[in-house]
Amino acid sequence: MSLEILDQFHDPALCRSVLDRLCATLTGPLRFMEVCGTHTVAIFRSGLRSLLPKEIVHLSGPGCPVCVTHEAEINAFLDLAEKPGVIIATFGDLMRVPGSRGRTLKAAQADGARVSVVYSPPDAIKLAAENPDAKVVFLGVGFETTAPGVAASLMMAKAQGVSNYRVLSFHKLVPPALEALLADADPAPGQGIDAFIMPGHVSAIIGVEPYRVVGERYGKAAAVAGFEPLDILQALLFLAECQRDGTPKVANLYRRVVRDEGNAKARAVMAQAFTSADALWRGIGLIPGSGLEIAPEFAAFDAKRDFAIEIKDCPPLPGCKCGEVLKGRLAPNLCPLFGKACTPAKPVGPCMVSTEGSCAAYYKYQVD
Repeated sequence: MSLEILDQFHDPALCRSVLDRLCATLTGPLRFMEVCGTHTVAIFRSGLRSLLPKEIVHLSGPGCPVCVTHEAEINAFLDLAEKPGVIIATFGDLMRVPGSRGRTLKAAQADGARVSVVYSPPDAIKLAAENPDAKVVFLGVGFETTAPGVAASLMMAKAQGVSNYRVLSFHKLVPPALEALLADADPAPGQGIDAFIMPGHVSAIIGVEPYRVVGERYGKAAAVAGFEPLDILQALLFLAECQRDGTPKVANLYRRVVRDEGNAKARAVMAQAFTSADALWRGIGLIPGSGLEIAPEFAAFDAKRDFAIEIKDCPPLPGCKCGEVLKGRLAPNLCPLFGKACTPAKPVGPCMVSTEGSCAAYYKYQVD
């Protein structure tokens, strides 16, 4: 996209025009949830949150991959890092996420564990080729956005004969999590979700069809949106129109990136490398069919199988309310730890660790 076109999505006059239409369309409170950490940051960074009318309530959902990685999964990463002959390869945003005992991969690295930050799964394959005396385990977290790249790395490792490469897959799928949120027990008055802004990156892979259930079964409107100010305002206008007209539709408003059918090749790669499985989500619990396990064809590269990893029950972090934040039931600044025991410099929960976490956004942009 050219800079000239991109500038239009920041044009103050255009944004003001859509905001005025949005205000005129509202017929009552509109509690919307964005399901993407990138949207979280974009809404705060652009100043949109401070411009929206008081009738619009912004909720952050379980769309930050680091935030929804369960404490028990972090514990498994830490246990694996302590095994001899193992090199952990991970994206950098996992380094400071605490497990149930408050320990992190960063602390494990400082204590001598072999933990390397990589920028892509092929980097982890390269690391494995350079260290034939060790097993290099890539920590597979994230949603449908990152899963195709990890799936491709399994195929690359098999084709190249890199036999010491492993993946520990804790990937998660967005649509089952949305259903779990909507099917949960009725929230307290004024705490429900009226509509959704769907994640642009995930939607580029899975398309729009998986979201139809949000409207058809649960009567909620949803819009797939981009990340510029005008994108977000247009999505909110659409949601307000749906609420006004009583038509809970689902729309793709990010057509410059997202096709209605998604990316068939990426999904085919995922389908070959992974099978669906139940998965733990931090603060939400076990969601059936919401995870990805490595398929039998690539069992030789499955760290969970190779190291007989079991996910053990563990208590949540004391005082941390990330689970309630991720379900849209608590504003981050209402957590008793926020800004006191839990800060970006010394985070207690993952929502304060990740640059896409809602707690970190509240702290950075000083939301009251």
